[in-house]
Amino acid sequence: MSLHEAMLYEKENENKVKCCLCARRCLINDDSTGFCLVRKNQGGILYTLNYAKAVSAGVDPISKKPLSHFNPGALVLSVAAAGCNFRCQFCDNWMISQDKEVAGRPFPPDEVVKSALDSQCQGISFTYTEPTIFMEYAYDTAKLAREAGLFSTFVTNGYMTPEAVRTIAPYLDAATVDFKGGGDPDFYKSVMAVPNVEHIYETLKELKLGGVHIEITNLVVPKIGDSMGKILEMATWIKNYLGADTPFHLLRFHPDYKLTTVPATSIPDMEKAYMTAKHAGLNYVYLGNVPGHASEDTYCPNCNEAIIRRNGFDITQWKLTSDMRCPVCGQAIPIKGKLYRSNLRYPYSLL
Repeated sequence: MSLHEAMLYEKENENKVKCCLCARRCLINDDSTGFCLVRKNQGGILYTLNYAKAVSAGVDPISKKPLSHFNPGALVLSVAAAGCNFRCQFCDNWMISQDKEVAGRPFPPDEVVKSALDSQCQGISFTYTEPTIFMEYAYDTAKLAREAGLFSTFVTNGYMTPEAVRTIAPYLDAATVDFKGGGDPDFYKSVMAVPNVEHIYETLKELKLGGVHIEITNLVVPKIGDSMGKILEMATWIKNYLGADTPFHLLRFHPDYKLTTVPATSIPDMEKAYMTAKHAGLNYVYLGNVPGHASEDTYCPNCNEAIIRRNGFDITQWKLTSDMRCPVCGQAIPIKGKLYRSNLRYPYSLL
């Protein structure tokens, strides 16, 4: 496949270019790549090396992203291209995100959309690696998806420029923005090679301005990234800038890649993090990677009725009325879209 010229870059002197896609804003010499390894300067023109080259593609439930308040029960075609702009030592997709070879098989945007429709999906999710650095591929696919009646979502680390957000937002319906370690700047620098966490918060503000549905995750990493103070700060920021109804998913860490000596997060610590976020005033806090725990469920913030029950990625009970209200007190519950009952695994209860 021929090289594809990149979006969002500026030409500099001596055939150098500045990439304006991710918050690193790499200044790239001729015949060199940026930090992500998949954007290359050739003769003063920046090219993307991973355009329409999928390293992973498969059908997932929307809850896997995780998106709990967006088209519950929907199926998405998950697509990833090689590369990443982070270097997380605990990455569970390191085989495709950290590989210096730009692998992948041809899977152009029109075929992605056709595959999603053929698989009876309701949407497409750009995920597993970092969609920011395959923006051109995601952008072209999302435009075609919108025309075909499909929604599009990002699962992203949020480390993109305001220009990048404004480019994709018109075709992006929802985004899961993944924090790690409570957003601790020192954790990001030492464990993930990320210089400035503040860019992620700016991305969130831009996504909100763009009308994109937002859900937040935070990976709770024992000993080095499990500060309850940082979780409280993050939850408070979410409430103040995104709103108290923003879903906040606290994810249990498991050892992987280069961080195998750190144990999995204990359930008591996960529960402590949950209560910390709730005390900050967030209405919808969830625990992830703890299947069967009561904190996977959705509770009415007015009367505390359990209105959606879950087990892992499955919805096992749905009590909301047809207009997304609590059946007990009538409180409106902020679910965007609709319930796709036909995709739910049986048995499940509507009562």
